[in-house]
Amino acid sequence: MTAHPPDVSWLCGEYTDYGYSFIYVRDAPEQVIARLGGRWEDFTPGPFPGNPDKFPFPGDPIGIASIGEWSFIIESGSLGTHEDVVTSLSKGTRLVSQFALSIKGLDYFYWCEDGEIRFGFWAQEGYMMETPDELVDILAEIDRLYPGLPYLYEGPAFLLAERLTGITLTQQLLAESTFYWGAVPEPPP
Repeated sequence: MTAHPPDVSWLCGEYTDYGYSFIYVRDAPEQVIARLGGRWEDFTPGPFPGNPDKFPFPGDPIGIASIGEWSFIIESGSLGTHEDVVTSLSKGTRLVSQFALSIKGLDYFYWCEDGEIRFGFWAQEGYMMETPDELVDILAEIDRLYPGLPYLYEGPAFLLAERLTGITLTQQLLAESTFYWGAVPEPPP
């Protein structure tokens, strides 16, 4: 497999200054929202914010869209960094979560299967376990494409997520997707 660096220039800068979590769960949006403690009937449709000034701030509603067999969540807080949240959401399915806050140089990445973390990267600590066989090739490609260990939000996290979900995340894909916006309870600290 030959990977190519994804164009994430639309996301780097203003969006990552605020921080975001992108969470992919292989399940229906209604089920994901219920597992997060929200009520699907309280969510309303709306677009992905094309302007960083309209991007949700911490405490704002989360957005969820159906992309193929996956639910894609965007939220401006750190929902995707809570191990108990990502492992709970992955029960019976697969979850991939990436978080970035570029102004502080923070990156998190999780791949979970059926309630267990299979692979992860913790901000300022690095990879938290041995590389699973399924990721050896893509991590070698990432090392080739990104020498010197850049921040994951500069491209590597998107390549890992693409390998694990089959979704190539682009600004156009997000703009063309129907998001539903609403609130879920904050996870405990």
